Amino acid sequence: MIRLFANANYDFIKWRRWAFSLTGGIMLVGLGFLLTRGLNYSIEFTGGTLVQFELAHTVPTGNIRTALDQVGLSGADIYNFGSDTSYVVRARLGGEASQGEAGTQAVADAVARALDQSAGPGQYQISRREAVGPKVGRELQGKALLAILFSFVVTLIYLAFRFEWRFGLAAVVATAHDIVATIAFISVMHLEVSLVVVGAVLTVVGYSLNDTIIIFDRVRENLRKYRRQNLYEILNLSINETLPRSVLTHGTTIATTLALLLLAGEVIRPFAWVMSFGIFTGTFSSIYIAAPVLLWIEKRWPGEDARGARTFGARTPGTPAASAPPPPSSPAPRATQPAR
Repeated sequence: MIRLFANANYDFIKWRRWAFSLTGGIMLVGLGFLLTRGLNYSIEFTGGTLVQFELAHTVPTGNIRTALDQVGLSGADIYNFGSDTSYVVRARLGGEASQGEAGTQAVADAVARALDQSAGPGQYQISRREAVGPKVGRELQGKALLAILFSFVVTLIYLAFRFEWRFGLAAVVATAHDIVATIAFISVMHLEVSLVVVGAVLTVVGYSLNDTIIIFDRVRENLRKYRRQNLYEILNLSINETLPRSVLTHGTTIATTLALLLLAGEVIRPFAWVMSFGIFTGTFSSIYIAAPVLLWIEKRWPGEDARGARTFGARTPGTPAASAPPPPSSPAPRATQPAR
């Protein structure tokens, strides 16, 4: 059986400052887009109109979407509902035209004009039209935020109980980094924020926490196993030991999300974008955010053995990451002073 990176011995912690600079610069750009452009919310959060219709024959979804863009319903959500000829469209018109019953009728009329272009007059039947309010979307948005905050608290308590509070705080910092980076990415890519995208962000949170806990679990084992090594070396050793698992797991997961990104439709593509970026940033933060933050916390508030406080950054560049420090040499004998 082939095992990738079976004898990995990389000094990941050595590059922590470069990693902080890189991710800091990228996040500043993303936050700039977020502050200036904001987020592109779907009608599930802003409100709009739902129109369901049945076609007399099969029409490519791309043709319907193009026709909707031409009648002023750009960015509309369109997906199959049951059969290949049954569709549901969620859309809204800008300005005051989207409000009330008049707005619902205006969207339905625009959908009818689009179907006249794409399917042909008389080749469809509109079976349902109703207004979609933003209240449900706002409630789910608030619940998603509460779910993220709750996951932070539970993670901090769990890791403080199983490991130490230092581990929990480092994991929460890394996960917060992933959330901010993912939201900034959504703003830069100008992806539509729907409930599917919110679900992707929550999935990224769980993915990042899981990856960080796996590394920290190995750190805990190695702290007991190699008592003469400092925390710098223990972190590098643990990351290298879990690297084969990380490469295989993340590689297969990102292959799936890239397949969705290339082959899936417009509705699922934002989910694939967020998941692909989330896998990358979750892996990055587990190595270059969580582990260095734990080392920094150990230096500021040392634990029982105070490994990080005594030997923080004391490794010389030529020392292997997983090797124990050599025993101290015997001090040279002092020269005896002549008796007076």
